[in-house]
Amino acid sequence: MAKPLDISGFNHIYSGKVRDLYENQNNELLVVASDRISAFDWVLPTEIPDKGKILTALSLWWFEQLSDVVENHIISTIVPEVVKGRAMLVNKLKMLPIEAVVRGYLTGSGLGQYQETAEIRGIKLPSGLVEASKLENPIFTPATKAEIGEHDENISFKECQEIIGSVVAEELRAKSIKIYKRASEIALKQGIIIADTKFEFGRHEDSNDLILGDEVLTPDSSRFWPATNWQPGQVQNSFDKQFVRNWLNSADANWDKETNTSPPALPEEIVEKTRARYIEAYEIITGEKF
Repeated sequence: MAKPLDISGFNHIYSGKVRDLYENQNNELLVVASDRISAFDWVLPTEIPDKGKILTALSLWWFEQLSDVVENHIISTIVPEVVKGRAMLVNKLKMLPIEAVVRGYLTGSGLGQYQETAEIRGIKLPSGLVEASKLENPIFTPATKAEIGEHDENISFKECQEIIGSVVAEELRAKSIKIYKRASEIALKQGIIIADTKFEFGRHEDSNDLILGDEVLTPDSSRFWPATNWQPGQVQNSFDKQFVRNWLNSADANWDKETNTSPPALPEEIVEKTRARYIEAYEIITGEKF
């Protein structure tokens, strides 16, 4: 992982899989999105050019679109020149140790669980569903956050309640589903299906209100499908990092992720196509040129 930047007025305090956090004397955070990309809970050795700028721009767009639905952590987009375009100044929150995952369609790990048990972590689903089936109603399927190199763990709602308390868990579920529904309506008007997504929430020190933080509704945290080509029963074309996951699972990658060995470098073609997909997602959803 690259050495933290020397940013005047800020001290580096943490580096995650794709983001670096810096703090100023006012106890505010500078969230810097790198060009790193992660998959299967690994940070890959190859970066995707402009990825950090795309994720930041799209997150800021979504925070604005959803501002009447949920409070967010944004203070300002005026940031030091060295990180301009890929950073945002935000309020420091005490983050919940839960990833708030909402699924509107059946795919990924949710599909695997359904095929084995006809449910997803205690949520029973109708029989006969297939890859990319639309669920009757979006479902909340939380997960615990993993450290770098470790795996996120899908948990039941009951387990979520045990970790953060019943009242907070109920609020987290309701708020997450409400945000997902609004975002899905917005995206569908632009021709994009949000199959699933994950949110992260925290609280101010002096408040119990849940605040939306981190990134929101990006190709890193969501599955985006073109609505015109949606066809249940088959893997969908996507505008997210599923393209990278597919390559890592292919014979070309020759990587067995179960052995806990580091993933291979991405070929230039995969890097270019991934970058193009991220840009396309941004432009279709926002209607703006990157």
